[in-house]
Amino acid sequence: MMRSMKTAATGMEAQQLYMDTISNNLSNVNTTGFKRSKVEFQDLMYQTMREPGVRNFEGAMAPSGIEVGLGVKPAGTQRIFEQGSLNRTENPLDIAVKGEGMFQIMLPDGSTAYTRDGSFKLSSDGTLVTSSGFMLQPQIAIPEGSQELTVAADGRVTVMMPGDETSIDIGQIELVRFVNPSGLKSLGGNLYSMTDASGLPMVSYPGEEGAGVIEQGYTEASNVQIVEEMVGMITAQRAFEIVSKSIQTAEEMLQIANNLKR
Repeated sequence: MMRSMKTAATGMEAQQLYMDTISNNLSNVNTTGFKRSKVEFQDLMYQTMREPGVRNFEGAMAPSGIEVGLGVKPAGTQRIFEQGSLNRTENPLDIAVKGEGMFQIMLPDGSTAYTRDGSFKLSSDGTLVTSSGFMLQPQIAIPEGSQELTVAADGRVTVMMPGDETSIDIGQIELVRFVNPSGLKSLGGNLYSMTDASGLPMVSYPGEEGAGVIEQGYTEASNVQIVEEMVGMITAQRAFEIVSKSIQTAEEMLQIANNLKR
């Protein structure tokens, strides 16, 4: 009887984690470049009371065994890197990626992080930085007094200076891909870091090696599908409810057994 309660408790904890993940997805529905997560579960080990195929005293083989499962456990949370829709902003510093590539960002400790958030700003010295002030890599410095900033599909950045008739090339944006982007570690702030599971970063220019191309004046919306998350929320709620019912039923059976003595 107590086994059923503990087994049901693992189910309630699993549905709670599922609900936590859905809540995080819905909370970030308007976060630029956010990628939704999906929880994966596995059943726990089984208590085997009789092995399948054993023979009884008469020599007959049992066609099936007796196994009782002990519940469920979370196997992992997978980040889904599907393309989000592009929102037009008409801001020349907003840059979206159509494809798999990610921007490289230098953190204050000198390490490199990666992001799909291309809503860049200008720092006080004219370099492109994230909303948190972290510098885009390789560094792109906008000359003071420049009038037109253009980012081509291949990432080449040009500006027009006053009095000039031709634009000046000031750099080219690079993109990074990973063999297993789901293995990236979330740092918060729309940033990810490399792990052994993600593999090493593969650096290329936009338009090359499947990295995707640049769209200036756009930001990438999150890939959260509200209807899908709402269906998941209902599923989690109903699963949590029915698992809690099994605990209640087990408790009632214990009570019946306890009352047999009276």
